[in-house]
Amino acid sequence: MGGGTSLINLGELSKPATVLIEKISEAIGGIFSPYQITRTAQAEAKADLIRTKSQIELTDLQRRAMQRFVEEEGHKQENIENITQQALPYINDDSKPERIDNDWITNFFDKCRITSDKEMQLLWGKILAGEANQPGAFPKRSVELLSTMEKSEANLLKQLGSFTWQIESYPLTLVYDFEHPIYKQNGLNFFNLTQLDAIGIISFDKGFRFEAGTPTMEISYFGKKF
Repeated sequence: MGGGTSLINLGELSKPATVLIEKISEAIGGIFSPYQITRTAQAEAKADLIRTKSQIELTDLQRRAMQRFVEEEGHKQENIENITQQALPYINDDSKPERIDNDWITNFFDKCRITSDKEMQLLWGKILAGEANQPGAFPKRSVELLSTMEKSEANLLKQLGSFTWQIESYPLTLVYDFEHPIYKQNGLNFFNLTQLDAIGIISFDKGFRFEAGTPTMEISYFGKKF
């Protein structure tokens, strides 16, 4: 991110997206323009101080450690901005990001700032958007769990999600026969599901029966109602 240029132009965003960025900046420090100007000036001042000290008292080992620290923080900052950018297209017009708890935001970025994989950043971005659209939707323990997942496990969870239906107010993931081609084609089998169960993402058992309280009910699949 050379030259202190923000990855996001606030002037081109919707009101809820702008509020989300302002909320993030409030919780973890200014990260986007116009906050970028202040952050860049502070960084340059610190860099001048580092250079001055290095000429006077720092050892080679200390200089290398400081250089590593600056580079690592730069990568983390870029990850934070990329994840936020990924969230913006999924922010609803009626989103209320100002209601997100500051501690949740701090915890969220503490867990995801080392994530540089683009697919995982998209997943983190969708979670951030989901919390903005419905504050409280993603408890801290869910964020903690996601931070421990491997990319392969995240992909499995994504594939499993494609078999989830909303039945009345209950989201139900329906997997009936591991041998059926539709599951095999999506990388789902007994071993993979037990793997997700082992890390605590799903509860894998013999299943259960859902009984509706009325003769008819409404179910939906990714927004399409039946």
